[in-house]
Amino acid sequence: MAGHSKWANIQHRKGRQDKIRAKLFSKMAKEITVAAKMGDPDPDKNPRLRLAVKEAKSNSVPKDVIERAIKKAIGGEGENYEEIRYEGYGPNGVAVIVEAMTDNRNRTASTVRSTFGKHGGNLGETGSVAFMFERKGQVVYPLAVGDSDTVMMAAIEAGAEDVETNAGDGDEDPGSHVIWCADTDLGEVSTALEGELGESTSTKLVWRPTTTTELGLEDAEKLMKLIEALEDDDDVQTVTANFEISDEVMAKLSA
Repeated sequence: MAGHSKWANIQHRKGRQDKIRAKLFSKMAKEITVAAKMGDPDPDKNPRLRLAVKEAKSNSVPKDVIERAIKKAIGGEGENYEEIRYEGYGPNGVAVIVEAMTDNRNRTASTVRSTFGKHGGNLGETGSVAFMFERKGQVVYPLAVGDSDTVMMAAIEAGAEDVETNAGDGDEDPGSHVIWCADTDLGEVSTALEGELGESTSTKLVWRPTTTTELGLEDAEKLMKLIEALEDDDDVQTVTANFEISDEVMAKLSA
């Protein structure tokens, strides 16, 4: 299994959930405010805002937090954030994409650069690793919505490109159906899927690796520390890396 679903499980098993949840709520509220500022404050008339609100709800962000974030934009409150993408390499040449929203480009660039350096990586130029990823729409459903054939048929009818079904390994990883589509089709595909399968667990734009690097335990530990440090930065919205780890290494990381 590729890196990021496993990374979420490692964080969960290491008991960082409260801290992660607080950070997540803050980052999602920021995305909602920015989306509302850039377009119409009505989610029905603003596709980016609609997706941001949907993703926030699926992550249990309270309704009042969502409404407050939209009101900030309507009232002209909050900083004017700039969206920036950073690209670099982690341990063993793993490609890393960092997406940030910042009101101070110099501060964020300095922090991201030093974080890479402290954890055995280095920040590259824009475009230095993006060619190893595709920008895709990702819709995730729990296994309970149906078997893989049922989900595949719904995905095809909705205009999706591919479905991956992960059986999971118990309570920590209950499994999921991951549906992929073109980034420009995410709004339409997710709406069509909702009509067939109900509310999704997650609906968002992601960077999907086209090539991956398998890591041993030592490099995996170093990369986890790099990703964790980057995600702890308030300016950073998402971190994506093209790593692969075996179940054996995963078990040792989670211990």
